[in-house]
Amino acid sequence: MRGYFGIGVEGISKPMNFGNLARSAHGFGASFIFTVASAKAIGTPESDTTKSQDHLPWYSYDKVADMRLPDDSRLVGVELTADAIELPSFRHPARAAYVLGPEGGSLSAEMLEKCEFTVKIPMDFCINVAMAGAVVMYDRMRSMGRFAERPVAAGGPAEPLKPHIHGKPVYSGGVRIVKNKR
Repeated sequence: MRGYFGIGVEGISKPMNFGNLARSAHGFGASFIFTVASAKAIGTPESDTTKSQDHLPWYSYDKVADMRLPDDSRLVGVELTADAIELPSFRHPARAAYVLGPEGGSLSAEMLEKCEFTVKIPMDFCINVAMAGAVVMYDRMRSMGRFAERPVAAGGPAEPLKPHIHGKPVYSGGVRIVKNKR
């Protein structure tokens, strides 16, 4: 997968939920995780059985204005609002940071203002913050990774994904020549 991403929560109040999100972020290959204006000290959540803090950076910000993201990354809010882009129709930025709202709440107006995009999982109601984060990360992986095409009929792909061919492109007369080598 190309690019990188981080994921975090504004106003989180349940360490177990953040631990579940951190564990999923670690599994999906996140580059960092973060909290903004935590309602409670997170510490080391028992639910983070992979001990993700040993494998990727955790950033904690006291307020939205303190939040710092890597240069050229794009902030994507995950919120169930009428004007949000439905996740299956969203093209993920190569360099992104996703932020979710707290349990039993929503992203603040200040955070929504800071977001370049707002996406929603097409559902009738909100789900657990860690579950929502996992859905977003899965969608990112599925849409940006290299996977064999799904078959028309039920089941797995008939052909495995062809291996990527490394090397410099070949040009002839200023035109790129594509060769199907194996």
